[in-house]
Amino acid sequence: MPLDQVKEDKEMTFIEHLDDLRKHLFRSAIYVFAGTIVCFIFAQFLVEDIIFAPAKDTFPTIKALCSLGHRIYGSDRLCLSSVELNAQNLNVAGQFLYSFRIAFIGGIILAFPLIINQFWLFVKPALAAKDIKKTRMFTFYTSLLFMLGVLFGYYMLAPISLNFFGNFKLSPTIQNNFSFQSVINLVTTLSLATGLIFQLPIIMYFVAVIGLIDSAFLKKNRRYAIIVIVILAAVVTPPDVLSQFLLGVPLIVLYEIGIHIVKRVEKKARKKLIENL
Repeated sequence: MPLDQVKEDKEMTFIEHLDDLRKHLFRSAIYVFAGTIVCFIFAQFLVEDIIFAPAKDTFPTIKALCSLGHRIYGSDRLCLSSVELNAQNLNVAGQFLYSFRIAFIGGIILAFPLIINQFWLFVKPALAAKDIKKTRMFTFYTSLLFMLGVLFGYYMLAPISLNFFGNFKLSPTIQNNFSFQSVINLVTTLSLATGLIFQLPIIMYFVAVIGLIDSAFLKKNRRYAIIVIVILAAVVTPPDVLSQFLLGVPLIVLYEIGIHIVKRVEKKARKKLIENL
C-alpha cells in the first residue's frame, strides 16, 4: 500500500487534529503579520492615496458617475463634488496607533487568499479523493468573491458615503471637521465588511452540502431573505439610502446565484443516488 494511502487511512486523534489546526492558524498569523509589515511600510501612501482618495472628485467612480450623468441627463445631476475632509487628530498618539490599525486591516486583505488556502488544507485530509477535486477551486472562488466585495465597498460605497456625510449640514454655520480616525474607520469597515458579506454564495453552498437547506426552501423564503439583506445593508452601510441600495442589490444577486449553486448540488446528489441504486 502506498505511503500516502496509509497516511489517509490512519485516523487522527483529537489532539492530533488540534495540533494540525494550530499549525494552520500559526501559518495564517504569519501571513497576516507579513502583510501587516508591508502595509505599515506604505502606511502614508495607503492613507493619502487610498483611504482619502474616494473623497476627491478625481476618484474613478466619481468621474464615471459624472460622465454617465452627462450622457443620460446632459447635466451634472450625477456628479459628486469633492469633499474637504479637513481631517484632524486630537489624540497625541492617534496617528501612530492608527498606522498599525491600517496596516493590520491591509494585512488581512492581502493575506486572505492564503488564509483561506490554509483552511482548505486543514479540511482536505477529511475529504474523499473525488471531493478534493470538486473543492480544488474553493480558494480561488472564495478569494475572488472577497476581493470583488472589497473593491465594491471601496469604489462604490466609500465615495458615495463620504460625499453624503461630507456635504450634509444641519446649518451652514456648522463646519464638518472630521477626525481622521472616523474617515479611516468608514472606508476600511465598508471595504472589509463588504468583502466578507460577498461570501454569501460560498456559505449557501456548504450549508446545502450538509443538507440544512435546499433550493425549494430558498425560493419559498426569498422575500424574507430580501428583508434580511436590506436590514444587513442598513447595518453595514452608513444611513444613506443610496449606499444601502447599492449594497442590497448585489447581495440579492448573490442570493440568486446561491440558489443556482444549491440546485447544482441537489442535481449532483440525485445523480449520485441513482448511480448507487
